[in-house]
Amino acid sequence: MGIRTKKYLIAIGVIIIVSAGGFLLYRWIGQNGSNQKFRLVKVERGAVDSVVTATGNINPVVNVLVGSQVSGTIKALYADYNSQVKEGQVIAQIDPALFQAQVDQAKANVLNTQASLLNAQANLVKAEVAVVDAKRNFDRNKPLLERQVIAQATLDTAQVNYDTAVAQVDVAKAQVESSKAQVEQAKAALAMAETNLRYATIRSPVNGTVISRNVDVGQTVAASLAAPTLFTIAKDLTKMQVDTNVSEADVGRITVGQDATFTVDAYAGRTFRGKVSEIRNAPIIVQNVVTYDVVILVDNKDLKLKPGMTANVSVMIAHGEGVLKIPNAALRFRPASARQANPVQKENESSASPGRLLIERLTKGLNLTPDQQTKVEMVLKSSKQEFQEIRQKMKPEEARGRIRDLVRQKISGILTDEQKQKLKELPETSQTEQRKPGTVWVLSADGKPTPVSIVLGITDGSFSEVMSGDLKEGGEVIVEETSAKKTSSQSSSPQPFVRGIR
Repeated sequence: MGIRTKKYLIAIGVIIIVSAGGFLLYRWIGQNGSNQKFRLVKVERGAVDSVVTATGNINPVVNVLVGSQVSGTIKALYADYNSQVKEGQVIAQIDPALFQAQVDQAKANVLNTQASLLNAQANLVKAEVAVVDAKRNFDRNKPLLERQVIAQATLDTAQVNYDTAVAQVDVAKAQVESSKAQVEQAKAALAMAETNLRYATIRSPVNGTVISRNVDVGQTVAASLAAPTLFTIAKDLTKMQVDTNVSEADVGRITVGQDATFTVDAYAGRTFRGKVSEIRNAPIIVQNVVTYDVVILVDNKDLKLKPGMTANVSVMIAHGEGVLKIPNAALRFRPASARQANPVQKENESSASPGRLLIERLTKGLNLTPDQQTKVEMVLKSSKQEFQEIRQKMKPEEARGRIRDLVRQKISGILTDEQKQKLKELPETSQTEQRKPGTVWVLSADGKPTPVSIVLGITDGSFSEVMSGDLKEGGEVIVEETSAKKTSSQSSSPQPFVRGIR
């Protein structure tokens, strides 16, 4: 083969390569020109968590405020911040001098009243003796009057003396009872004085840690209207709780036992875990915003969490691992040419209606045959008006329960005995598991946006789970129409301004 032939073949090869490259470049430019007006995102698998977020404060589970029931001057303190105290341990002492004096005075009053009681009892004995003497004198004068030895006036005097002595006995008995009452009253006053003396010694009511001390030695505390707080004691700092303020729109999604995570500013990058233990019914209303206190229990064995810390809480409502998910921006996208729903789109959206979702759930849970599916569809279709009336007359929760019972009753005749048993055991879908229809847009083969109906599951605010629909992993959905964005940005860009010379 000559040199000229070789050059000829090389030239032909170069021409073929350039032509093929130009053709491919033309195709790529054409496709890029058709797709460049939309921004696409791939459909992928991953984790989706549906959470409720809130803020709250960390508090001990049991927080005891230790106060004083008596007024006085703090003489000594035996506990300070972070002190570990035991139940019954002395933690403060109010000057007991005044209370000791009151005790001594009350004891003297007791002795005085006891002496008065003894005097009253002696008077009673004296009165009883006087009665005996007056009775004897009266009895002696009686026969003397019959023999007319004494005058009638003498007997009358003896009678009066006797009656007076009897009355004096009653008076003496009353004085004895009064003295007994005075003794008991004095004893009660003594007991009160001794109690106040004991109250001057402040003791810890629980085992725990002192987290706050509000008094100093020499300070006077006044307990006239309310008991002043001297110490705040946390019973157990290894068990803490987070009191969160959850909005009324989200509190219905939270149940006791759900997992929760939270972070605090003191430990950046560390996530703490707990569980919902209580949902308090008392509303918290601030500037017409209603929230509820959701209590989350947390283990604090390492004592890292401090009372009063601010926690950013996320309560786990539902979790999906390795699910097919799409960005929520794809659900909000509508091409300019389809801002008004067309009949095809409406048909696609109706295919994912709650009735269709119910049929899919029953078909999967009860293994319905095609004939049974058709009959179930007919039953639901014929009952649509009845269900609508129930929704209008009842509250949402009551309406759902009533419709559920009606559906089970109406389709019971279509099912076999085995399917009826499965229907009884079929779990109800909770509020967090309710599925809802949605529509996303994909590019067709000719580069035009085409709607695709899907059924959505849980969402985390950025991504949503795809329960069913004609979407596959690795496919692409449209999230934005970039051509309009570019046009608007270009039209809004400032024009160069040249100042003229006058």
